[in-house]
Amino acid sequence: MTNATEYMRVANLQAFYGESHVLHGIDFTVKQGECVTLLGRNGAGRTTTLRAIMGLTGKRQGSIIIDGTETIDLSPHKIARLGVGYCPEERGIYASLSCEENLLLLPRLGNNGMCLEEIYEMFPNLYERRHSQGTRMSGGEQQMLALARVLRTGARLLLLDEISEGLAPVIVQRLAEIIRQLKSKGFTILLVEQNSRFAAPLADRMYIVEHGKIIAEIHQHEVGQKSDLLQEYLGI
Repeated sequence: MTNATEYMRVANLQAFYGESHVLHGIDFTVKQGECVTLLGRNGAGRTTTLRAIMGLTGKRQGSIIIDGTETIDLSPHKIARLGVGYCPEERGIYASLSCEENLLLLPRLGNNGMCLEEIYEMFPNLYERRHSQGTRMSGGEQQMLALARVLRTGARLLLLDEISEGLAPVIVQRLAEIIRQLKSKGFTILLVEQNSRFAAPLADRMYIVEHGKIIAEIHQHEVGQKSDLLQEYLGI
């Protein structure tokens, strides 16, 4: 991706929850069409980084430029309108709504966003469960629904938080295939993961986050030679 344009630049990002200073100068870039992964232990600051990009933390300082626009002072709904979609770890499925009603609920950015036919082609399980209530779907189906719902909005920058966590290997494999498809369609993806075996084959680059800072950058071709670094910081 050396010739790709820079889609997002995060520089000296500080974030706070009340009096707690959680991020201490996060710096990284994501190029157009890349999949970049933030790796690290629980509590390292990876999810807070995604939430800070969306404007969902308390105070933020630094710079977050998305597709040429400085967003550090923008509210979450204005950030979303720039084409940023956030898929949180807790998924946020509306239990009383059917699968299809969940898909249709969120507003779309103009005429962008996948239509239901495209969604069901990419996620055939959701077509089969389209009339099922959210709570009656399996964890894997709920995760696919959460991701599909973001794609319906027309977002082109996807912030995905721990989408493989707790899911059966066959579902994790399917999610990996979907991410490859999205990359081939030109989506830009920032993926928070603990599972480096899931993330490494998908990611153009991986950043290791520790104590609210990025302490290492690993390109995909360096994964083998930097396995000791992954072992040290991820315990794998």
